[in-house]
Amino acid sequence: MNKGFDHELYTRTQSEKIMERVGQFGGKLYLELGGKLFDDNHAARVLPGFRPDSKIAMLAKLREQIEIIVVINANDIEKNKVRGDLGITYDQEVLRLIDAFEAAQMTVGSVVITHWASQRNAQLFRKKLRSLGVKVYMHYFIEGYPGNVDLVVSEKGYGRNDFVETTRPLVLVTAPGPGSGKMAVCMSQLYQEHQRGMKAGYAKFETFPIWNLPLKHPVNVAYEAATVDLGDVNSLDPFHLEAYSVPAVNYNRDIEVFPILRTILEKIWGEMPYQSPTDMGVNMVGCCLTDEALVEAAAKQEVIRRLYTSLCEQRRGHVTEEEVGKLHLLMQQLKLGDDDRPVIAASRRRAASTGAPAAAIELESGEIVTAKTTSLLGASAALLLNALKRLAGIPKSEKLIPPEVIGPVQDLKLNYLGNRNPRLHTDEVLVALSITAAQSKPAALALSQMPRLKGCEVHTSVILSPVDENIFRRLGVNLTCDPKYQTHRLYHS
Repeated sequence: MNKGFDHELYTRTQSEKIMERVGQFGGKLYLELGGKLFDDNHAARVLPGFRPDSKIAMLAKLREQIEIIVVINANDIEKNKVRGDLGITYDQEVLRLIDAFEAAQMTVGSVVITHWASQRNAQLFRKKLRSLGVKVYMHYFIEGYPGNVDLVVSEKGYGRNDFVETTRPLVLVTAPGPGSGKMAVCMSQLYQEHQRGMKAGYAKFETFPIWNLPLKHPVNVAYEAATVDLGDVNSLDPFHLEAYSVPAVNYNRDIEVFPILRTILEKIWGEMPYQSPTDMGVNMVGCCLTDEALVEAAAKQEVIRRLYTSLCEQRRGHVTEEEVGKLHLLMQQLKLGDDDRPVIAASRRRAASTGAPAAAIELESGEIVTAKTTSLLGASAALLLNALKRLAGIPKSEKLIPPEVIGPVQDLKLNYLGNRNPRLHTDEVLVALSITAAQSKPAALALSQMPRLKGCEVHTSVILSPVDENIFRRLGVNLTCDPKYQTHRLYHS
C-alpha cells in the first residue's frame, strides 16, 4: 500500500512532545484523550500509513510513565448508551478498554463515574467493577457548570468529588465516547492536587482537526464529515491568531469553552500558561505527512464514503436530513461528485445491464471488478470470488467452489435454519472457499490473496445485510452502498 504518513516518525515525535509537556508542569500531567485509541480506522483511511493502533503503539513506548483513568457518565450507563461503530453499550466499552490497555501492558488505575446521583444502573456497574478489582471514584454534577466558576472551583464544586489517587507522572484520561466528562475530571484533579500542595498540568492529546493544515484541507473536511452527528465545525482558532499571528485550526467546542477554561485554570493555578486552545493540544500528525497528494485523495474518498453511509442510515431512519445536507455541503466544498468514486458508476452499470443487484471493487492496481446477484450467490459474495480470482490470475470462468459444496449449505439455510434466501452471503462463501482450498490448488491460491483486499474500495447497488457489511469491515475494505433495499418489504433485518 502506498503511504502518505510516517508511522515511525509519529510515534517518536508525539511521545517526545508529550514528555516535554510533562516536564513543563513539574513532572505531573493529566492528558485528556478524545477520539478512538485502539481502533482509529478513520485516521487509517485518511492518512495512508497511519495504523488503527498507531496511538496505542506510541503510548506503549511510555507505558512505565503512564497510568489510565477511564471516565463514564452515570446517565449514559442509565440510558444504555451504545457506541455506534461497535454496537456495545458504554459500560461494556469501559470493560473492553480496560482489557485492551492491560493487553498492551498499560496500567488502568481507576474508573471515574461522573454525574453520579446513585442511579440504579450506575450503582450496579460500580458494584461490578469493584467485584472485578477495579478502583471506582464518583464525581458529581455541579449546578451551573462550567460557567459558575466560583462554585465550580470550590470545596462545594470540584472539592466535593472523590480525589483519584495516582502515582505516575503521566495520567491518561479517556472515555467510551463524547460527553463522558473527561475534561471535568482533569480539572477536578488539578484543583484537588493544588489543594494538597501538589503541582500538576493539563493537556489534550489531539489528532483531528490537524491544527497546522489549512482549514479547508481535505483531511480537516473529512474530520468534519466524520463528526457531523456531533455538530462539530472546524474553525480558525482566534486566540491562537491573536497571540502568535499564526493561523491554526481547531473545532468549535474547544474554541467556545476556552474562555471559561482559562478562567478555571487561572483560579486553580493563579496563572494561565496557554494562550489558545491549540496551545493545549499535543498533535504532531501534521508534521508526519510524507505525500500530501496521496493524503488529500484518501481524505476526499472518506468524505464521499461518509455521505453514502449517512444516506443509507437516513434510509434506515437513523439520520436526520440536516446531517445529510451538511455532508452534501462538504462535498461541494471539495468539488466532489459520484464520478470521483469510480466503483459507484461501475456497480450501477452492472446493475442496469443485468437487472439484478450488483457490486464493484477497485483493486490496488486501479482495475475494477464487478459482480451481480445469481441464483447461488449474493452480489457481495460473487464479488469477493471474482476479485480473488483476478488477483490470483485464475480465469473468470473457473468455478472455485463446486456445486456439491454450495448445495448442502443452501439446503441447510432453507430447510433447517428457516432462511428465505438460498444465496450464500460473504461469510458463508468464504467458509466454503476455505473448505474447498484443502483439496483445490486454485481455491487455495485464491484464498491466499485475501490480504490484498485490504484498503480496496467497494460499492454495491443496494444496502447490504449486517453480515455482509461486517465481513467487508473485517477485511479492511472501504464500503459504500446506494441507499435502497433489494426488496420492498417494510422490515429489514
